[in-house]
Amino acid sequence: MTERWTLVVHGGAGVNPSRDYADVETDLLALATEGAARLQGGVSAVDTVQWAVARMEASGLYVAGRGSAPNRAGIVEFDAAIMDGAGPRAGAVAAIQDVRSPIAAARAVMDLTPHVLLAGEGATAFARESGLDQIGNDPDFFRLAVGVEPHELEAEGDALAHGTVGAVALDRAGRLAAATSTGGLFGKRPGRVGDTPLPGAGTWADADIAISCTGVGEHFILAGGAGDMAARIRYAGLPAKDAAEAMLARVAALGGDGGLIALGRDGVPVFAWNSRGLKRAAAGSHVAPLVSVT
Repeated sequence: MTERWTLVVHGGAGVNPSRDYADVETDLLALATEGAARLQGGVSAVDTVQWAVARMEASGLYVAGRGSAPNRAGIVEFDAAIMDGAGPRAGAVAAIQDVRSPIAAARAVMDLTPHVLLAGEGATAFARESGLDQIGNDPDFFRLAVGVEPHELEAEGDALAHGTVGAVALDRAGRLAAATSTGGLFGKRPGRVGDTPLPGAGTWADADIAISCTGVGEHFILAGGAGDMAARIRYAGLPAKDAAEAMLARVAALGGDGGLIALGRDGVPVFAWNSRGLKRAAAGSHVAPLVSVT
């Protein structure tokens, strides 16, 4: 196969047609094109997905990082995961607090510990011990994500308002990687964890496919999520698009909605969703830059 490289990013499932997402589209397209250039220059897939997700966390445009909302106790808890399909290796954090880049904490778990997932106070302490940037008392850190109205921040968690960011990449060496980060459901119970930080649920990468999911995490967990999709490809030989649609059908049967981005060794982006839109972009050696929210 001719050498290929591709970056695909998403800013979460669900779009309100009455709201303006021009800033999101501009940001996603810039991320995809700049990330593709990094891949062309030889940056690895795993470094590229971390970079892309960290950029989205820092932007405040999405319900992740700066755009996250507090839980019922008034505290912001983040979930994030990164997976290097070349290993495979994975690192994740759940219900972590006081870290500017949750995906950096997930990467530190993968690189610096023998573990896959750290949670709660242990994850927060680990991030601090690892020298990762903290939020502290910075009054200007958090901001309202694009498309989110202030009254939605007061909703109970079962209102299921949510958001996620993610990235999947194929590098010039043929390696795949995925990363996902979220602030979770608005008004969620303290300690609630969704599918995002669970490799095989919200995030997956192996030698053949990389996947990042977005939606109501409980439904993705119960449907088997990214792991179900990967298994359909591996064992049933389904094309990635068909496997994605089949998994989302299980999510829908459980009463959930959402979407995903995926990428195989052919470098062709896969987008699938059963929600009202999916904020997404892609670019690569064989992929003309594209962006859409509907």
